[in-house]
Amino acid sequence: MPGGRLTQQERQQIALGLADGLAYAEIARRLDRPTSTVTREVMRNGGPTGYRADLAHRATERRAHRRRQAEPRDRAAPPMAHGRDASAVRDFEETLTTVFIASGTPKMMARVMACLTLTDTGSLTAAELARHLQVSPASVSKAIAFLESQGLVRRERDERRRERYVVDDDVWYQSMMASARGTAHIAETARQGVGVLVPGTPAAARLENIARFLDFITESITRAAEQARDILYVRPEGHRDTTAKAGHDH
Repeated sequence: MPGGRLTQQERQQIALGLADGLAYAEIARRLDRPTSTVTREVMRNGGPTGYRADLAHRATERRAHRRRQAEPRDRAAPPMAHGRDASAVRDFEETLTTVFIASGTPKMMARVMACLTLTDTGSLTAAELARHLQVSPASVSKAIAFLESQGLVRRERDERRRERYVVDDDVWYQSMMASARGTAHIAETARQGVGVLVPGTPAAARLENIARFLDFITESITRAAEQARDILYVRPEGHRDTTAKAGHDH
């Protein structure tokens, strides 16, 4: 399987595959590339309906140029914690961002969420996010407002009174519970409509089926989320020692 950056010809093949309605996996198979490579390429360049090979190629060249300009600063930067490979982490951050986008999260919100998720502290300031993502503070603020409304991040003040944006270890539990509450509200509203549309009529029966289905889904999601949090939660290695020696880690 070839590595390296996609060529302009490969991007043209991706565009043709999308036009033919091919799945990412099939396009990747024809190019002998990982599916994640094709998915990331499409999602960061307009999505399946807006992808254009020529624009994608130029955008990639611009990003590569900016990265080369930043290389002197990167070389002077200290090594990453825990012996991590900086290039591998950067590539994974792009992959995670792409997955968030594919699941329906807007691009900037996905970038912020991925960035926060991959920090050991689980929190960053607006300035730190803006610097890492190379975007304006206003873009960060808008993204945080969206993520906060979805229950994915929260705000807190550090010892210097700076506002920090936090993604908790149980963020997906909180997200699933918020989703379950929203689904339960839809079910309750549908059930109210049964009386309005007269029980036994086709429209009322449809609403009743919606309510029953969503009730079942809500209960199942809630039960599964509770069980998963209790059983599957993993603490970082050395968590207790780290807590006992707070203030001595770097």
